Amino acid sequence: MAHDFGNIDAMIADPRTYMDRATYHALFAHLRREEPVRWTAPEGIAPFWLVSRHADVHSVESRASVFLNAPRAVMRPVAVEEALAARQAGHKEIIRSMNNMDGEEHRQVRAITSRNFLLPSVRRMTDEIDAIAQEFVSRLIYKGPETDFVQDVAVWYPLRVIMALLGVPAGDEALMLKLTREIFEEKSRDEFGKQRDQAQLGFFSYFRDVLEDRRKNPRDDLATTIANGTVNGAPLPEFESLSYCLTVATAGHDTTAATIAGGLLALIENPDQMQKLRADVSLIDSAVEEMLRWVAPVKHFFRTAAEDTRIGETAIRAGDSVMLAFPSPGFDADMVEAPEEFRVDRAPNPHLALGSGPHACLGQHLARLEIRQFFLAFFDRIDEIALNGTPSYSPSSFISGLSSLPVKFTVK
Repeated sequence: MAHDFGNIDAMIADPRTYMDRATYHALFAHLRREEPVRWTAPEGIAPFWLVSRHADVHSVESRASVFLNAPRAVMRPVAVEEALAARQAGHKEIIRSMNNMDGEEHRQVRAITSRNFLLPSVRRMTDEIDAIAQEFVSRLIYKGPETDFVQDVAVWYPLRVIMALLGVPAGDEALMLKLTREIFEEKSRDEFGKQRDQAQLGFFSYFRDVLEDRRKNPRDDLATTIANGTVNGAPLPEFESLSYCLTVATAGHDTTAATIAGGLLALIENPDQMQKLRADVSLIDSAVEEMLRWVAPVKHFFRTAAEDTRIGETAIRAGDSVMLAFPSPGFDADMVEAPEEFRVDRAPNPHLALGSGPHACLGQHLARLEIRQFFLAFFDRIDEIALNGTPSYSPSSFISGLSSLPVKFTVK
């Protein structure tokens, strides 16, 4: 069926587009078919090439020396970028993390914590994460038999995991969740910069004290690793250290929470797949990959061309910005069979929800383990589950997912 999308540029910039799953996927199916590399110029936002096909997104990510992260990470109004640049010596993002770095600097900064997130290190956390998963399934049962799965369980479980890894008190979880929502949720243009500025200041104030303590009193936690990290033999500067903590604390839980909630909704809406997974829990790993493909909570990142180049058949000039739409490749029929179907046994599953290349998600193994252990605990103790109202989504063109998932359930 043909769709009249109207002003596509405005739709791409509008956070409400990312709240409507059907509209979003119809739009990107159109773009993959008609304009896979599209010059996009929303009002008030610096223009960019929008890339939607699997092959093209993967190609850009694999050419890290040609397509750079540093100049521009995410889509935001020019006025906000200019205000940040004036305040931060030309830097247009609210933080300076691995997502804003390239080359050797990126490699060294990523290496500060990369050992903690390697697969062998993550696997050693299985028992600890399983215990946390069991605790939050117990919380679900306590809140039941009717509850909002997002607000009561999904947002809190991965937050507890990342707080434990960082070594900060569980009692501060509510503050971390509040600040994370202020970082990612997009309200009006007028509030956009002010809201995120205040959240950044809140995070920095919190983690400044934590890092100072860990330099004096090191512990076996991620905050200590970041506090004492070095690049080229020198301590990581304060702004970068605080940015590191903010990145781990926010992306380390928000994306996983979105995938768990969206994955549960997909199972509820596809009862045959729910039953297939219940009947054969050995499918859990392929089910996790399908949840990641289906939800793809990171909606975009930007790259900037360092030289004249091409994306597919399109000529890209040095200095041009490129927006990689990460959910779209997972629904590219050239790469994924029947992408509109949710299949817990899908294989292969070449989604790019966690990125690829040198900037692939640092915590991807941890995220997979958290999702895996949660659903194993869930299926062990929860019997029937169904919607108990209308799900809703958060407004964000960057990282987004369900904001509410009312359910009713029975316990085994």
